[in-house]
Amino acid sequence: MSETRPAVISIIVEKGESVEALNALLHEYAEYIIGRMGVPYRKKGISMISIAMDAEQDVINTLAGKIGRIEGVTAKAVYSNH
Repeated sequence: MSETRPAVISIIVEKGESVEALNALLHEYAEYIIGRMGVPYRKKGISMISIAMDAEQDVINTLAGKIGRIEGVTAKAVYSNH
């Protein structure tokens, strides 16, 4: 088994109709998620979400990639060195 790494996936949702698909995907990876924070930015009509995780790097990369393939959603992962 590979070592896990703490990471944060930063997500910007520009299409409200994409939220259901995003939430379903996050539910699939719930065992790796430490917490999440979402901030609606009503002035711009977007939502910004941070997902704190602890998982193998491949799992984090896979989730970030799947999130980024949802229409109207952008995601980037940042990793801890620990």
